[in-house]
Amino acid sequence: MSLLVLRQCLTRPVRYFSTAALLRDVVKDATKDADAEPLVVSSCPANTVLEGLSYLKDQPPVVALPDEEYPAWLWTVLTPKHFPEDGPGGKAEKVRLRKENKQKIKDQNFMKTQ
Repeated sequence: MSLLVLRQCLTRPVRYFSTAALLRDVVKDATKDADAEPLVVSSCPANTVLEGLSYLKDQPPVVALPDEEYPAWLWTVLTPKHFPEDGPGGKAEKVRLRKENKQKIKDQNFMKTQ
């Protein structure tokens, strides 16, 4: 069984059922077969009207397409980037240092407001 990843739909939050049991079963099955590539499923069924996306007047409403009609790269947008450890001065170290520096600046700015 492959890992199921749910994406949030841009509609009004309407829940008719609890997904906790579904996700618990999926995670349990995914831990059994960790080598399988995750199966990504949109949380919007096909032909769902997406509220708030049509910003032009007198246009038809924006409707969700079936998952097969979206490009494959769309499902990989939210995956975190992994940089290989390539020693001192490498890409991974630069990214790590930049992240630490940003956090340090945020912390300093927060302390200035106290």
